[in-house]
Amino acid sequence: MYNVAVDDVKCEGCEECVNICPQEVFQMSDGKSDPANLSECVFCESCVGVCPSEAISITEI
Repeated sequence: MYNVAVDDVKCEGCEECVNICPQEVFQMSDGKSDPANLSECVFCESCVGVCPSEAISITEI
C-alpha cells in the first residue's frame, strides 16, 4: 500500500494528476487535488511526473 500526499500550498489545481492517473486516485476538492482513493494507488508515479508544481509525493507504507 502507498501513501499519496498533495502539498496544498504547492498545488495549483491544474487537474493534471486527476487526468493522468489510471487508477482514479485523485479528485478535486476546493480547487485542489485530493488523493481520495488512496487504496487504488499502484505506485506508477504518473501523477508525480506530470505535476508542474511538484506538489505530489508517494511513499510506500
